[in-house]
Order: sequence, then structure tokens, then C-alpha cells
Amino acid sequence: MDQDTRDPADIGATTEQLLDSAPDGVMLITQSGTICLVNRQAERLFGYDRTELIGQPIEMLVPEDIRELHALHWSAYFANPTTRPMGAGLELSALRKDGTEFPADISLSSLETSHGVLVSAAIRDVTERGRIEEERSQLEARLQRAQRDEEQAQLEAQLHQARRLESVGQLAGGIAHDFNNLLAGIMNYSALVADGLREQMELRGLTENAAFRTLEHDVQEITTVAQRAAALTRQLLIFSHRELVKPEVLDLNSIVTDMEKLFRRTIGEDVDLRTTLGEDLPRTKVDRGQMEQVLMNVVVNARDAMPTGGTIEITTAAITVDDDYARVHSISPGNYVRLSVSDTGIGMSPEVASRAFEPFFTTKRTGAGHGLGLGTVYGIATKAGGAVAISSEPGLGTTIRVIFPATHEGLTPPSKAAQGRSLESKSETILLVEDEEMVREPTRRMLIRHGYAVLAAADADEALETAHRYGGSIDVLLTDVVMPRRSGKELAFELAKSRPTTRVLFMSGYSQDVIVHQGELEEGVKLIEKPFQAESLLRMLRDVLDGDPQEDPPDRA
Repeated sequence: MDQDTRDPADIGATTEQLLDSAPDGVMLITQSGTICLVNRQAERLFGYDRTELIGQPIEMLVPEDIRELHALHWSAYFANPTTRPMGAGLELSALRKDGTEFPADISLSSLETSHGVLVSAAIRDVTERGRIEEERSQLEARLQRAQRDEEQAQLEAQLHQARRLESVGQLAGGIAHDFNNLLAGIMNYSALVADGLREQMELRGLTENAAFRTLEHDVQEITTVAQRAAALTRQLLIFSHRELVKPEVLDLNSIVTDMEKLFRRTIGEDVDLRTTLGEDLPRTKVDRGQMEQVLMNVVVNARDAMPTGGTIEITTAAITVDDDYARVHSISPGNYVRLSVSDTGIGMSPEVASRAFEPFFTTKRTGAGHGLGLGTVYGIATKAGGAVAISSEPGLGTTIRVIFPATHEGLTPPSKAAQGRSLESKSETILLVEDEEMVREPTRRMLIRHGYAVLAAADADEALETAHRYGGSIDVLLTDVVMPRRSGKELAFELAKSRPTTRVLFMSGYSQDVIVHQGELEEGVKLIEKPFQAESLLRMLRDVLDGDPQEDPPDRA
């Protein structure tokens, strides 16, 4: 066999790349507790640059109140330094740079070296797993207490559903951020190409040129496909309760009335749509977009169940949930508003109806549906503290009932409409901060095209340095939330010290980040979700720039 002649430096670089591609945070620690190696995921996990960690004691990443316990674990490990994999029971609280704590599952392996024993530690944030396990344990406890056969069967179905949602949630959470960045790049570059084509057509007087029209159509198709992919990602996030929500106090009757014209265009002329709206209906607090999606998904599902036409009836009503119903559906007793959608379609067998809300379950032919419609309804309702039920018989049709908690709060006032208002810049300057070049570059070019002066940076440190060197005013900080080393929230806090009048608009493709609490935006925070279209970003920027000034900079805590 030929001798390996690879440069040791190349091998070292490859080893570093392999460590940086690991999904978990990885550290190499001496027996005395000094950190001597850190990978990229560990930087993101703890919020430090590796240069800030190397040479420091591991105790800096341990909350003060458990450092004594951590020291005991450390000593015990060296008494028997065997490999301890993830899930072996070694879970501790870990401390980020910003002072927040998170539960961590830790895997340990020892290495004998010429410098003594070194420990390789892999660290994983298990916050979401703890939430899922708590929900599952609650369902299992209720299952054990169930006395009646019917109740026990329903709880078993809920437990089965929770396990399925757990698997989908792991998938969605793992890919959402990166996938949304990819889609943002596709959509923004498509917008740039479309704008460029239109400009060239106008300059050359080729508005009716078939070749240019074909190219323009192809670009529009790329955008359409990306939008469909974004919608699919959003539904996956709803399944796992990770989709960002902005609850509003809504009148369900008004939502139904506003969407009725859209329904009539959607369902076709061979379907008779009827609505019966309950009087004195209480209000409910739900994300407006999600409520509209519930209505649309259920109505479309009803239409698809009537291939030769029929009747869809939408009704709303106020109901009171008693203890028995609440126990079966894992909700609180009390007052609710109910949305019911009935059809005269083909109906379902009990076996099919029992699986109707499962992710990816569908009875439609291949390519006609992805099985996410009713599952999305389930995710939205349960996230809002409500429940979903279905009743169906083959040949007689189906009724789906969705309930949401009632509230006595006043209606949320409508946001200031930007329709008819110019979306062009008024000579403002934007500091754009995004670590993904495929998102940063098309966004920068699009903003310049619409009259903004743009300062672009790849991370928080570069952004602060750019702001320090720039002598003019910076009107808006447009920053990604999740970035290496320092988050967008930390950047906003630091920038506000020297530029307190600079307004802030965050970008994010993932709801579980530092500006979100339990799936909802922190009060006063402005956020645009990736992937976004150019018009949406321009509209949001005008809302931020033309609105009331920020009273306080983003809180670091």
C-alpha cells in the first residue's frame, strides 16, 4: 500500500471541518476543567466565539447554583472515565453568554494523550424534548386514570397523535431555519431577475416580445414553486407548535363573512355554500392568519369530498365545555366559540376518520394532496388551547368542529394599512446584517433598487464596526436573529448604546429564537419571517420607518 503523503495541516483542517459539521456542540476539556477545543455548533449553542472559550474553565458554562454539583459529576467521571452516550442520564443546566439557561444532554468520552487525559464532551439543547416529554407524560398519566373504555380509547389516540407530532416536530425544527433561508434566497433572486427583465423590455421597447415574456413567465413560476415550498414548511412548523404566532382578539363571524367571497370562488359553481352565524358570539384570541387557514383548509377538504357537487354549511356558535369533554380533549372547562363545517360528500369510514388529523395521511390520489390540511387545523387549534372533532359516515358526509377559547378582551384594532402608500425609500440608510450571503446579497440589491442606502455586514461584530466607521445616520437595523457568536437581539442592544434613534426590524426563518417567548413575539418587537417577498419587506420597512419611534432599545435579558 502506498504511503499516505497528505500534509498534516490538511488533515487538521479536515478534522476541524468535520467537527464544525457535527449537529451537536463539541468541546475538548482537560482533566483540570480547561476548555481547549470548541466547534461551531458549540459557539452557536452558548453564544460565545471560540476564542472567548478556549483556555477558560468549563465552569463558566455552568449556572452558579449547580457548579458544586457539576464538580462532583466531574470528579466521579474521572474515577471511571468510560464513554457515556447521549440519553445515559447525564443532563445538566447550561449557561449561555447572555445569562439564559437551557437543559443539556451531555455525552462524554475520554482520550489518553501525551498531555494527559482529555475529555470530549458533546452537548445538545433538549428544551423541546423536555416539553414534548412533559406533554406525553401528562397524556400517559391521564390514560392510566381513565375508567371508561371510550375515554381510554380517545386518550390512547391522543397519545398516538402526540408521538407522531413529536417526530414531525423534530424534522421541522431541524430543517426550518436553513430551509427558509434557501427559499428566501430563491425568491429574492427571482424578484431581482424579474425586475431586470422588465427594465430591459421597457428600455428596448420589447413589451410584446415572446422570448422575454417566456423568460418572465419562467421566473414567476420559480417564485410560485418557492412560495408553495414555504407554505409547506409553515404547515410543518404548525404541526410541531413551532410556528410563530401573533394572537389577536377576533370576531369569528367577521372572519367567516370576510372570506365568504373567496370560498365561493374556490369551491366552484356545483357546490352550494351556506352560512349560519351565531348571535352574540364571544370573541376569541387567535393568530388571524392561522384562523383564516383553519377555515380555508376545512372548506377545501369539504369541497374535495364532493367530486360531483353538493352542499357545504358553515356554522358558528358559543358553547360551554364541561369537565368530561375537557378531560377527553385535554383542554380546560369553560366557554368556547365553535366553528362547524359540514358537507354532503362521500364521508369516511370510522378507521379513516380516526386518522384524518394525522400528518401526511391522505386518501387522495398521489400528487393531489400532501396530507397536511386537517393536520394543520389540529395543530392550530391545540396550540390556541382549543380542540378538533370529526364525525362522518360513508355516503352521508362529514362534519368537522373546531373550538377556540372565548375571551372578554376587546377586539384588536386593525394595523395601519400601507395600501396605496409608496414603498420607495425617502433617502433612508439601512444597516443589513445577515450571515447567509444567498439572503444578504439579493436583499441588499433589492433595497438599493428601491432607493435605500445600504450598509451590509455578515455578523454582529462586522455590523458594529461598520456602524462605528459610518459618519451618517442609520435609520433602520435590519438583522437576522440567529447568527454565530452574537444574536440579532444582542446586536440591537449594543447598537442602541451609540445610536439610540435607530429602529430595528428583525428577520427570522425559525420561531424558537431569542426574541420569541412560547411561540409569541416579545412585546414591541418587529419581525418579518423568512422567506419573504420583496413587497412584504418594503411594506414592513415603511411601517417601521413611518410609525411611532421606539421608546426603548431591545432588552438584552
